[in-house]
Order: sequence, then C-alpha cells, then structure tokens
Amino acid sequence: MTTTTAVNRLRTEIPGPVSRALQSRRSDAVAAGVGSTLPAFVDHGADGLLVDVDGNELIDLGSGIAVTSVGNPAPAVADAVRRQVERFTHTCFMVTPYEEYVAVCEQLNALTPGDHAKKSALFNSGAEAVENAVKIARHATGRPAVVVFDHAYHGRTNLTMALTAKNMPYKHRFGPFAGEVHRVPMSYPFRDPAGMTGPQAAERATSRIEQQVGAENVAAVLIEPIQGEGGFVVPAPGFLRALADWCAANDVLLVADEIQTGFCRTGAWFAAEHEGVVPDLITTAKGMAGGLPLAAVTGRADVMDAVHAGGLGGTYGGNPVAAVAALAAIDTMRSRDLAGAAARIEAFAVARLRALAEVTNVIGDVRGRGAMLAVEFVRPGSTEPDADLTARVAAACHRAGVVVLTCGTYGNVIRLLPPLVIPDALLDEGLAVLERAVLEEARR
Repeated sequence: MTTTTAVNRLRTEIPGPVSRALQSRRSDAVAAGVGSTLPAFVDHGADGLLVDVDGNELIDLGSGIAVTSVGNPAPAVADAVRRQVERFTHTCFMVTPYEEYVAVCEQLNALTPGDHAKKSALFNSGAEAVENAVKIARHATGRPAVVVFDHAYHGRTNLTMALTAKNMPYKHRFGPFAGEVHRVPMSYPFRDPAGMTGPQAAERATSRIEQQVGAENVAAVLIEPIQGEGGFVVPAPGFLRALADWCAANDVLLVADEIQTGFCRTGAWFAAEHEGVVPDLITTAKGMAGGLPLAAVTGRADVMDAVHAGGLGGTYGGNPVAAVAALAAIDTMRSRDLAGAAARIEAFAVARLRALAEVTNVIGDVRGRGAMLAVEFVRPGSTEPDADLTARVAAACHRAGVVVLTCGTYGNVIRLLPPLVIPDALLDEGLAVLERAVLEEARR
C-alpha cells in the first residue's frame, strides 16, 4: 500500500518502536474503553507539530480536539503556569477564593455575545459546564424540559449522554439516561430537503417542540451553533436567529454550547456572533485555557443569580493554575488576532478542499467556518455516507504523519481543527497529504 509521507518528518513507521513498547504497557494498565485515534505517544510539541517518542514530527490538524488553539505549548501560557505553581496550586474557590477565578469570569462576561449584565461560574470540563447550564436553566425557569437536536454532542456524563444524539460509542449500554430531554431536527443543509431555508428548518423544529413537549414546559433549548462531533454541521442562514426569536417569545432560555466553537475557532470569538445571536447562557471549555482543563457557564446575570448559594461549584472548578492559563491564552488570542487567523485558515483551506471535491466524486460536502472545517465523504453519485472510505483516508493521513480526526453521525466526516497559530507552510503541507490520501484511497 502506497503511503504519502510528510517530507523529511518521519524517522520510523507510525507508530514507531518506542510507541509500540508504550502501547504494550498501556494495554496492561489502561482500561480498554479509553481509545486513541493515532497510537503515537507524544514527547513534545510546537506550533502545529507534535513530536513523538520516536522522533517523528506529526503535523497537527486536530489541536487535541480544538484545545491547543494558541499553541502547544504556548509560551505565555507556559510562563503563567510556571509562575502560578510556585505561588499555590489549589485552595478550592468555595473555601478560600483567589483573584484569578474572578479575573477569568470578568473576561468571559466581557467577551461573550451581548452587552447585558452577565455573570460566570467555572468548572472542569465541557460536559460539566453543560450539566450546570441545564441545572441553572431549570432552576431559573422552574420548568423541567430541555430540547436538543439531531446529531448533537454534549458530553459523556449521564445527563450529557442523554443530550447527545449518537449511540456508538457514546451511549451504547450506558443507560438508563436522565429524563425530560427531547430531540428535534437540526438544520443540516447537505441532508435537508432541497430548498429548505434556515427559518423553515427552525419552524420544523419549534413546531415539533410545541406539539410534543409544549413550550410552557421547556426550560432551555440547547444547541451547538456549529455542531462538533455530529459532523461540523453548519445550520442554514437564519436558523439560529429564528430559533432565538422563538425562545424569546416563549420565555425559553437559549443555551449555546460553544465548547468546540468558542474562543476564535470559527473566525469570531464565538460562533453565535456569525448569526447575530445573543444566547441567554453559553458554555465554554476546550480552547479557553491553552490545554489546561477549565470550563465555564456564562449568562444573563439574573439567570445566573437565580441559583441559591452553594448550588453551583466543585472542588477543582476554576483551579488557579488553569485560571492563569486561560488569562494568558485569552491575551494571546487578542494580541495575535487569532480570530483573524482562523478566517485566513478558512480562506486558504476551503479553496483547496473545494478544488479537491471538483476532481473526485467521493466528497459530498465541504463546510465549516474559520479553522473548524470538514469534508463529508459519500459513495460516488449519491449522498450515501461512506464511513469506510473516511476511515481509510484518516488512516492514510496518520501513516503519513498528519493528525486528522473523524466525526459525524454516520462516521463519514473528516474534521480539521488546526492550531490557530499554525504556520502557513505547515498547513499547506498537511493539506497536501490529505489531498493525496483522498485521491489514492478513492481509487481503491
């Protein structure tokens, strides 16, 4: 089998002998349910590169699933973390508070969409942020129901598995799940009926809510402005706006899950901004803290303050080391205009990917915003998902030393999430490997 190789970057096959030895240790020590996309053990990183324990340089088009947007390591983040661990590593903000937690909340309140009064609470992970957004929405409205969408992904806890659409691997045999979660159709332009507009897709969803749930019972509508694991689905223009208008008219809280889309990833600080939508609550994590675990819920001050003292929190939420990492990462995003960098990545990469689609009949759709881009693979001459081809293309990229990720309800989407600081030449090299992999595998 021919392998396209990143020029002068690979010293061994992937995985190399040291990685294989570590994989043997892993098999003995780590639960089998914890998977890995590419079994090359990483030693260190640089902007757009991961260097494994065998000395292979891997071009990183995944950013740890949209986490290391500002670099890996980012100098400002590394410096801030070093300084903080020499001062103190933890107190628990609910026991003895510290300024760094407050400073992160101030930044979130200022950066998220809307000029209304806002407040924030910090947590550890995206799933934890989503769970707390649901808690806050239910408490503030006194209503039980939460509405989510086809193809949605919101996490792996019991409640967030209920919110997530995809069974395998996320939900299979882990139930029963939390109740009062209701699913409605998402705007998916590539797979919707021809000619369906964003407002029409929104009416399809909201009429389902009214018929099957009752607007008066709904605490929140929870949506990813661009779906992540579900396939990087970008809803049709006007869908989010119409959904927000319905929520406002029915006193339902609109919760934007911006865990993957937030912090400059889509060419704006937050993806909701592309549609001029101001959510009542917004959840964030991933790219916020330059690789350290930190998450948040930010929202209308009156909604956030509806919860009684002690109703929100957690031992590690807003840990001071993660907090200073977030402050440094946000400063880097500003100083290096990483929203602008994401837009430039989109302009460059989309042109390449659409040109690729023109010369092969296996790409059904190229979509995304900023540095959150996707290619959906189909069987020639149809819209039938081709998960097998997708897996082969991803594997060919991995053998060639390029980290790409798959996603989608049907397992037929390759997603690209390069660091926002990736050098142009490295992005070009990574895309060239992907192009050759697609053309070679499509011929098999």
